Amino acid sequence: MVVLNRIYTRTGDKGDTALSDGSRVAKHDPRVEAYGTVDELNATLGLCRLHATGDLAAWLGVIQNDLFDLGADLARPDMAADDQAGYPVLRIIDAQVARLETQIDAMNAHLDPLRSFILPGGSVLSAHLHLSRTVARRAERCATQLAAGGDANGAAIRYLNRLSDWLFVAARTANNGGADDILWVPGASR
Repeated sequence: MVVLNRIYTRTGDKGDTALSDGSRVAKHDPRVEAYGTVDELNATLGLCRLHATGDLAAWLGVIQNDLFDLGADLARPDMAADDQAGYPVLRIIDAQVARLETQIDAMNAHLDPLRSFILPGGSVLSAHLHLSRTVARRAERCATQLAAGGDANGAAIRYLNRLSDWLFVAARTANNGGADDILWVPGASR
């Protein structure tokens, strides 16, 4: 359980921050950028939930919780040292990725196939979901940068990749099952 008695600590006033293993890095470190972008994604999903109902609202709530797990995962370097931590280290697992895939399939079953790229927009919820999708893609790019250095959980990267797909399909679902999608018309404004 997390207990926060004080919100400000002054420990980051010189431009560094603590990772979950206690090590300190610059606030512009790629690891901090990765979990910070996941935090930003979570905030955009909060906006989505203001407009969502039913299964979509419930699923977004679960995803927001997953994103805290993901942030904790990204905030802990050196996966090889997880066994020596003395406590269970929180990592994203493939079952979380599989859950997203199941939900994508359920939503996609009610959508007509795409015959054009679509522009972000339509309903308010769809527009917010598209914004979240782009932030998810940025978070994925940040996480793959960590992976290139050999220190990122593969399941975390798969989760972010699948989440952006989930958000795309959810955006179409929020646009009256895709009927209100705004289609891209190549060269229409030349």
